[in-house]
Amino acid sequence: MDLFLAILIILVLLVVAFKGVKILRPYEKGVVERLGKYNRTVESGLVIVVPFVETIRKVDLREQVVDVPPQEVITKDNTVVVVDCVIFYEVVDPFNAVYNVVNFYQAITKLAQTNLRNIIGDLELDQTLTSREKINSQLREVLDLATDKWGTRVVRVEIQKIEPPKDIVEAMSKQMKAERMKRAAILEAEGYKQSEIKKAEGDKQAAILEAEGKAEAIKKVADADKYQEIAIAEGEAKAILAVYSAIHEGKPTNDLLAIKYMEALQKVADGKATKIFLPLETSGVLGSIAGISELFKEKEDIENKEIQPMKVKVKTDI
Repeated sequence: MDLFLAILIILVLLVVAFKGVKILRPYEKGVVERLGKYNRTVESGLVIVVPFVETIRKVDLREQVVDVPPQEVITKDNTVVVVDCVIFYEVVDPFNAVYNVVNFYQAITKLAQTNLRNIIGDLELDQTLTSREKINSQLREVLDLATDKWGTRVVRVEIQKIEPPKDIVEAMSKQMKAERMKRAAILEAEGYKQSEIKKAEGDKQAAILEAEGKAEAIKKVADADKYQEIAIAEGEAKAILAVYSAIHEGKPTNDLLAIKYMEALQKVADGKATKIFLPLETSGVLGSIAGISELFKEKEDIENKEIQPMKVKVKTDI
């Protein structure tokens, strides 16, 4: 009998120890209730409660994930899209997390689905597909504000996928293909345009350089001809001056001039022309020629006079 009583006492003590001693992990906190009424919040470590009088409810403080089921949402332009998102949250107040919400997972899931309809309903399809960061930010702010009284904090919200209907996807694919072909055609046309412009500029520069080269060559030739003509003119001028000076220094008479004129006429008459123009003043020259003829006539008369006495003398002797 004593042995049975001792065993019973030991079993009671073990049950009391099991019920009265609790161990909380570092990421946990506990809410202690005494006779069904909130008593205190305990930290991690060894916690002792009164068996059968106090109970403890553990609350996990680590960041947790809620996978919101995919749902169909209508956009502003009446397009149905399937949206799937993930919510990351953490408990910051164990008391509110235990007493202010019955099923936190279900509550935040429904809240996320409702607000997704509101946010995406204000956006068109194109905006919905390109505004994931905006949707994430707006949904996180709404959920964080709504879950504040539940003792939780929404860390971030991520949209996993936004899936339009198949016909919309096919139309978008065709549109993107057409847009890419358009861009390719534009780039090709732009490249051809730039090529033609560069080619035209090259031809223009080549023509300009060729024209400048020709102009420079013409200028050089003209300068050379000019220099040649100037040199010839200067040489002729010097020759004329030399001849003129020599003539004046020699003091030519009219007889000499007349002879030179006759020689010149002889050279002129040697040509094949049927008409000969004499642009010089011929009266003075003809006068000189007449003087020369008179000179020769006088000389002939003198010679005849000298010969006649000789002939007479000869006759007398005979």
